[in-house]
Amino acid sequence: MVAIDTPAPRKRPITAHSLLKASAIAWFIPAAIGQWLFAYYVLAAYGPSTATGQWSEWDQTGLMQGYTVGDLIGNLVFISHVLLTAVITVGGTLQLVPPLRKRYPAVHRFTGRTFLIVAVILAVGGIWMIWGRGSRLTDIGGWGTTLNAVLILVAAAIAVTFAVRRQIDRHRRWAMRLFIFVSGVWFTRLGYMAWAILTGGTGMSRSLDGPFDLFIAFGSYLVPWAVLEIYLAASDSRSDVFKLSTAGLTLAATAVTAIGVFGAWNVMWSPHI
Repeated sequence: MVAIDTPAPRKRPITAHSLLKASAIAWFIPAAIGQWLFAYYVLAAYGPSTATGQWSEWDQTGLMQGYTVGDLIGNLVFISHVLLTAVITVGGTLQLVPPLRKRYPAVHRFTGRTFLIVAVILAVGGIWMIWGRGSRLTDIGGWGTTLNAVLILVAAAIAVTFAVRRQIDRHRRWAMRLFIFVSGVWFTRLGYMAWAILTGGTGMSRSLDGPFDLFIAFGSYLVPWAVLEIYLAASDSRSDVFKLSTAGLTLAATAVTAIGVFGAWNVMWSPHI
């Protein structure tokens, strides 16, 4: 009887590109946890009081302007904006999971369309609340959020255009940019908490006019956008040095994200649930 040797399965070599992809997965883990915790906070903090008609309790979450006596339209826009945030937060993370996209394309298309529609509604509603309702602490902060909303509208329009044209890779990349822009408010909270933990709050002021306050008004979404663009460029590049350095940058972003999620949950979210 002759024994037949079967070749052992070959292990895929660790390459710069595989390390780059692994760094993206590493970032997604704390980001997804943070997004779902934020969605849970929104539903837990606002759901019961809204359902029972105790709208005045919205202000107990520490927001600058939640419930306003006699302003039915403004109150309805506000709570719709807040609760839809939970929907888009959950939907956005699901869109970034490749196995779900490949195995359940119909679900991916449904959640994607829902994400786009809600993103547009939130962007338009956010601009109205800032300048129509006065829901801002500083004009700089208001302009930062307004630019964020404009970028959401632009990215949504471009993502839809490429989807209609069946240019899937371009659509995917603009959908990723849209995710970053939609997460601007979430990044703001993480940015404040990570900066406070790492620096003790240097450049922050109670009136939100300190150097860091002015920076985060725009940097909350421009910095993550820049990191995404670098990552996409590295993915397309043939340079191992570029890929490895970008993997290091992404891992640094992972650490900052994890610290921000930890701080936001313990300081901003869980105390109001």
